Amino acid sequence: MSLPQIDTTALFDVAGKSAIVVGATGAFGKVVCATLGKAGARLTITAGNASELSLLEKELQDAGVTCVAVNRRPNSEADCAAIVDAAVSAYGGVDILVIASGISDVAMIGDLTPERFQAVMLANVEGAWLMARACGQQMIAQGRGGKVVFTSSARGKLGHPAGYSAYCTSKSAVDGLTRSLGCEWGKHGITVNAIAPTVFRSPVTAWMFADDDNARKVREGFLARVPIGRLGEPEDLAGPLLFLCSRASDFHTGHIVYADGGYTAG
Repeated sequence: MSLPQIDTTALFDVAGKSAIVVGATGAFGKVVCATLGKAGARLTITAGNASELSLLEKELQDAGVTCVAVNRRPNSEADCAAIVDAAVSAYGGVDILVIASGISDVAMIGDLTPERFQAVMLANVEGAWLMARACGQQMIAQGRGGKVVFTSSARGKLGHPAGYSAYCTSKSAVDGLTRSLGCEWGKHGITVNAIAPTVFRSPVTAWMFADDDNARKVREGFLARVPIGRLGEPEDLAGPLLFLCSRASDFHTGHIVYADGGYTAG
């Protein structure tokens, strides 16, 4: 029996692909831009903060990454259409969509107003749904398939005792959206998956990596249930992301990929 003919280089090749990165200026968004940009994808980067977006665009271009910036959040059909139109205008179509945006609002449920809860759901769920809808229509019209990657969290699977009722609910909804669209769009060659990190190094979590008593106490409590025994680094997200955006994941859809050091396994 001869060995299967597998081109491992081509499996993970995204060079020349048109990729939209929503929430590009956030911690995970920058990981997405660096990973896909350095792998040769052509980026359409979006965010709500114009100055941060402009700085990121310049940094990427200085690094040799092809990119255009769109100063919009996926708050409406018009916003999402404008983002897709920018990618089509620049690169002729859309091959990859990564939703890297999202917010949290930590408060015990009795202190969390319905308006604050709804704001989290709008940012984390409705924005993802609207953006996926716009990109999915474009991908279907193109007829060449595509890749959609949502950002979930370990908190989509696990609860938390310290006031995460809005965040956990929103990420569980993202997981449901991932599975639903994975089923709906499979016949079009569009795979839909989510990457679900736990704590990884970023400006928001820098305090957990600090060498002081409070950080050590929190870190040790967290690491007690992480089999790999450390917090995440940005590079830990790059591998799963590239897998989900490339041909390597062509037979994977509707999956939540936990980049969590085993946190959700036990």
